[in-house]
Amino acid sequence: MDEGKGLAGIVGMVIGFLLGSITGLIVGILLAPQSGEETREYIREKGIELKSRAEELSEEGRVRFEEAIEEGKSAAAKKKQEMTEALQSEKEAPKKTSAKKTTA
Repeated sequence: MDEGKGLAGIVGMVIGFLLGSITGLIVGILLAPQSGEETREYIREKGIELKSRAEELSEEGRVRFEEAIEEGKSAAAKKKQEMTEALQSEKEAPKKTSAKKTTA
């Protein structure tokens, strides 16, 4: 259950970061006293930086997502093993009880 919340938190963080970056970029551009050419160059540079950062965050999110999937698979396999063992012991319990009754 916690893996789902962790993944949602990561996605929310990435989205928040991107929206905050875009908003800050727009406000900065509108308030900056620069010529059109300087502004276009600034937008180009910031766009490249933002793209690079988004790719990094995307890769980090992908890695964390894959780790969460592996942890989930591992937990499911462990729980399956526990349930199989419990079921097996339940199947054997009546046999032991009936064996005791026949020898008594």
